[in-house]
Amino acid sequence: MTNIFAKEDFRPLLSSLTADPAQKSPPPKKARKSKRHYRAIFISDTHLGTKTARADLLHDFLKSVTCDQLYLVGDIVDGWRLKKTWYWDTLHNDIIRRVLKMAKTGTKVTYVPGNHDEGLRDFTGHDMAGVILERDAIYTDLDGKQYWVLHGDEFDGVVKYAKWLAHVGDWAYTLLLNLNTTFNAVRRALGLPYWSLSAYLKHKVKNAVEYIGKFEEAVADEARRRGMDGVICGHIHHAEIRSFGGITYMNDGDWVESCTALVEHSQGGFEIIYYAKEVAHEEAIRAERKKLANDKEKQRIRARKKAPIPKATITEPAE
Repeated sequence: MTNIFAKEDFRPLLSSLTADPAQKSPPPKKARKSKRHYRAIFISDTHLGTKTARADLLHDFLKSVTCDQLYLVGDIVDGWRLKKTWYWDTLHNDIIRRVLKMAKTGTKVTYVPGNHDEGLRDFTGHDMAGVILERDAIYTDLDGKQYWVLHGDEFDGVVKYAKWLAHVGDWAYTLLLNLNTTFNAVRRALGLPYWSLSAYLKHKVKNAVEYIGKFEEAVADEARRRGMDGVICGHIHHAEIRSFGGITYMNDGDWVESCTALVEHSQGGFEIIYYAKEVAHEEAIRAERKKLANDKEKQRIRARKKAPIPKATITEPAE
């Protein structure tokens, strides 16, 4: 297998492992909510090393949760971008540190590389600072059902049979993500919440919708052939939980468009967490509360202005 990573491509990752912890981003000043605990969390397609990675939301999400098992289901570090021009800021460092801290404090962390970080597939079976690298994995849920865990690029004919064409597609997709970034910068300036233009356009294009459907069915069929109860994957940036003839197909989505994670609750049962929507909802509530508080203050000010000014009372001195 050709290793897509050169030694210098690991510079940002290595620096994050060796940097002085005192140089980390200062902790947020606002009080944080109690952390949510899950039996397992699955995330993929974070594409660290690119400007389009939603590292801010991913870092905030990882700090807001704890779990027994964490699965990194591929395309965590974007080797395709790192080979050309990499972008690695403090938040990217903090995400790596956060994952390593989770591994150190009892969370079982499994890393299943994808096509954008396929160089790490050469290290299958290795322990990287508490993170176990695997080509694929089997996850057993609370009810004893077994799920095949893989990135999913093995089922993408473009990537498998014409890698140069996949890189052309990646270039066009990067342009779409950059447009998405600009689009949301304008929305923020207008006081509007995050909304993924790129995800909306992708899911409205007929060919993209047909491809997603064929991909999901092909992965589910292979899981059935392997005797699994279901499959958990990433790759196509489309979070989903659905059934194909008794086989449960689950995709954890991405962290460049929709910002989603797949979780199994402590009491059992899977759910897709739409974190960007959660944050947007919380921001909308805070904005509404602030507006109500401002309105009440304005009403109090108007009431004071309308209130009659009491006349001065002059008391005659006693004779």
